[in-house]
Amino acid sequence: MSAGTAEARLPTNLRLDALDEKILWELIKDAQLSNAALAARLHVSPSTTHSRVRALKDTGVIRSSHVEVDFEALGLTVQSLVSVRLRAQARPQVKNYARQVSQLPNVVSVFFVGGNVDFLIHVACTSTTQLRDFVASHLSMDPAVASTETQIVFEHLIGAEHKKGDDGLTAMRRKLA
Repeated sequence: MSAGTAEARLPTNLRLDALDEKILWELIKDAQLSNAALAARLHVSPSTTHSRVRALKDTGVIRSSHVEVDFEALGLTVQSLVSVRLRAQARPQVKNYARQVSQLPNVVSVFFVGGNVDFLIHVACTSTTQLRDFVASHLSMDPAVASTETQIVFEHLIGAEHKKGDDGLTAMRRKLA
């Protein structure tokens, strides 16, 4: 099989078995799951899940744990994705721009992407007026920025919460028809 038609493979220096993948999938769904609850869900001993999770952290597979925040409950009722395209002459400053933007108020996350734009910036605001002012004063006015485009987020679904079965990561690597 050529590389273009082969199923995705793990890096050669990383060996995960079915239990490791089940552990990852459960933690993707709920990063605050206790070790005892994780072991119970997977029908293994707590010492097994503890050592496996530790190994996944030590190898860098698990980099951190996250909490999903209900921004609306915090009064931040408007979320958006702002596409930002930098000016051609600003390309050498991409990393600096990303760091700078990630520190701005209202920025939830910054994605450096390929395609027509350079960044997708997830923003949470109290109103559309605050969003407009944030984009106008913090993003559009930056001399490195060529253009911005803002999309309002009506709903954000987390894929892991809606998937069924234990083979989530295996299914993600499977060749698509």
